[in-house]
Amino acid sequence: MPLKIATWNVNSARARTAHLTRWLTEFAPDIALLQELKCQDGEFPRLEVEALGYAVETHGQKTYNGVAILAKGRKIDIVRRGLPGDDSDEQARYIEANIEGLRVASIYLPNGNPCPGPKFDYKLAWMARLQAHARTLLALEKPVVLGGDYNVCPTDLDLWDVKAMAGDALISPEAREAWRALVNQGWTDALRHRHPAARLYSYWDYFRDRFTHDHGLRIDHLLLSPEAADRLGEAGVDRNPRTQEKPSDHTPAWIELRD
Repeated sequence: MPLKIATWNVNSARARTAHLTRWLTEFAPDIALLQELKCQDGEFPRLEVEALGYAVETHGQKTYNGVAILAKGRKIDIVRRGLPGDDSDEQARYIEANIEGLRVASIYLPNGNPCPGPKFDYKLAWMARLQAHARTLLALEKPVVLGGDYNVCPTDLDLWDVKAMAGDALISPEAREAWRALVNQGWTDALRHRHPAARLYSYWDYFRDRFTHDHGLRIDHLLLSPEAADRLGEAGVDRNPRTQEKPSDHTPAWIELRD
């Protein structure tokens, strides 16, 4: 059976516990990478998730950020909580683990707006740290999946209207250049690899009913090391969670890795 791995910015694990448990039941990913938990570790709905057969590891933060790794019927061996390269960075945006021979990470990359400004500078610095760490992961020469909310639209194909996004950090030349530098290390953008010309969005702003009009962005990505890319089967976006009442503004992106 292929291994199903999904990434989802849940936009508050506590506020959307019912959405999360419904999705885990219906979509049933083997591994789920979550972002924007907006809660500390002890406040995550662990009991509800564990009742569905998932092991849970979190790196939480009060009110903001927060990332998690869930694995159904598998042990999660934590490698690190927090992205290396800046010991002063207290934002909970990165968690990494081994799961039965596979290295996975859940990533919540900074938004960076307003641009320019301190938040944009932090975004670019964070991306530089991610590039440095990603090189060490490639050197492992093992299957690695870096999934998460990258807050970058890599190309104009990944957003509904370039003019509407003018000046936004998500499509800035600097952010796109940093994305290319990361991918060009040898990573495969799984969704784009499987759907080279499709407009596959994973995020729709609540403003002006963007989802109904499909005015979206592709900012949730799954990057694969060569060893993982060799096993890539299907890949896509599960739009169903975004259709529900009071949903997250993101919806899961997913891949399948062959045995």
